[in-house]
Amino acid sequence: MSEITVEVRDGVCWLRLNRPERRNAWSAACGSAMTEALLRVQADPGVRCVVITGEGEAFCAGVDLRDGFDRTPAGGPDLHGMHRRHFVPTILGLRTLPLPVITAVNGPAVGFGASLAMAGDFLVMAESAYLRLAFISLGLNPDSGGTHMLPGLVGRQRANEIAMLGESISAGKAADWGIAYRAVPDSELEAEVGELAARLAAGPSRAYAAIKRAFNAGERPGLAEQLELEGELVQSLAETKDFAEGVAAFRERRPARFDGH
Repeated sequence: MSEITVEVRDGVCWLRLNRPERRNAWSAACGSAMTEALLRVQADPGVRCVVITGEGEAFCAGVDLRDGFDRTPAGGPDLHGMHRRHFVPTILGLRTLPLPVITAVNGPAVGFGASLAMAGDFLVMAESAYLRLAFISLGLNPDSGGTHMLPGLVGRQRANEIAMLGESISAGKAADWGIAYRAVPDSELEAEVGELAARLAAGPSRAYAAIKRAFNAGERPGLAEQLELEGELVQSLAETKDFAEGVAAFRERRPARFDGH
C-alpha cells in the first residue's frame, strides 16, 4: 500500500496521506513518497494546484514514534539527521513549489502534522479538526518549520502559548487567529477545498509562483536556515533526560515527569 496516494483531476493534484490505521503518522517512507510525488507534480504541466489531506479520521498524528529513531554513530537518537532526511524535504518542497498548495485538515494535525498543515498556502480545516504542536510533551522544540511559520502567523505571545503549553487549537480558533484560511463543516470540507482548488487551477499560475517566491524572499530568517537551526536544537534536546522521559511517558500513556535535565 502506498504511503501517499496521488490523484490528478481537472488540473488539481490530490495527495492523500494513506496510513489511516496509524492516523497518518509520518514515517521515513512517507517522507520519501511525498518528496517523489512533489517532484512528479512539478514536472507535470497539467498540474496547476496541489491539495494535501489525510485518509480516515486524522490529517497527520505527527511522527510515528513506534518506528523508533535513527541512530548516531555513538548510538544516541539522531533527531537532526531524521529531521534533515525525512521532514525538511517535504516542508521546503511545499513552500518552494511554484504552485498553490492547499492543506485540507480533515482531522487532528499533531506535531509534524501541524507543521505540515501550516506549510500550505491555504489551510482549510474541518470544524472538528485541531492543531497541536505536541513537541513540548516530549521535551522538544517544534521543528519542520513550526518555529518559522507560527510567530509570523499569530505573534509571539500566542506562539508561546501554542508551543510552550502544547494546547490544542480548534479549527475555529485557528481561523480567528489567522493560522487557518477557513474552518468549514466536516461534511463540506472536500467540496469547499475542491472549489478553492478549481479557482486557483484556473488562475495565472506564473503570478502565483512569483507571489510565493517574493513572500519567501521577504522572510527573515529564511526557511532553510531556520529548519537547520530547528534540527540542531532538537538534536541537543535528544540528549537530555527530559526527552527520554517524554518518550517513555508517550509509550506508557502517562503524564511525563520532567526535571529539567
